[in-house]
Amino acid sequence: MPEVRSWHGATYDRLSTPMEAMGREVLDRLPLEGDETVIDAGCGSGRVTEALIERVPRGRVIGVDASASMIDAARERLGDRAELHVADLSTFDLGTTADAILSTATFHWIADHGALLARLRAHLRDGGLLVAQCGGHGNIATVHAAARETMATAPFADHFDGWRGPWNFATPEDTERGLRAAGFARAKAWLMDRPVTPDDPHAYLTEINLGAHLGRLPDELRAPFVDEVIERLGGPPITIDYVRLNIDAVA
Repeated sequence: MPEVRSWHGATYDRLSTPMEAMGREVLDRLPLEGDETVIDAGCGSGRVTEALIERVPRGRVIGVDASASMIDAARERLGDRAELHVADLSTFDLGTTADAILSTATFHWIADHGALLARLRAHLRDGGLLVAQCGGHGNIATVHAAARETMATAPFADHFDGWRGPWNFATPEDTERGLRAAGFARAKAWLMDRPVTPDDPHAYLTEINLGAHLGRLPDELRAPFVDEVIERLGGPPITIDYVRLNIDAVA
């Protein structure tokens, strides 16, 4: 079974301003006339989805996320302005095809990118657009290095024996090959550094970056784990060394 981390949609929504800023930059790359059907693949709490809705006033927006808590937060934000579904993007089937798919900060949580890209292609009409961004090769490397060092120490080590985590930070080359294999006619992928200095590093790491780690720990060890990671990063303050994988493809 694939490893699944739990999310708290309302907390993520409160802390995800940097994610929203990146997501809006991705949305700016998507050409829209205003009447398209667009899928937001990994819509989270709906902050970027809300901006997408504004871009297609005569269209249809469908949000999909694997987390029921995220979909609850999105529904609270969006009401009936978007259709919202809890579904795994590597297996989902909405029974429809779209003019475009937008995705931000999601694909690196999915282990099987071959299955993911095949399902995305299946949901696009011929000529439809995929515009996406996720964590790419080298993403948050210093955060993960500090976490690995912390994982190796008492009292945390016993909880991480043999664990490698759920992430798939792909390279542009592998992503372009995967897109072509999935049936996309044109594919371009590239990396971009996008560092972020969070206002509340403990809360940000807890919800955004270290949630998968903390899911391995009992409640009483979670805050100390985050504190030690922050100390190893030399903070507070800290800078999250995001490396984003950008994807532009045509079905």
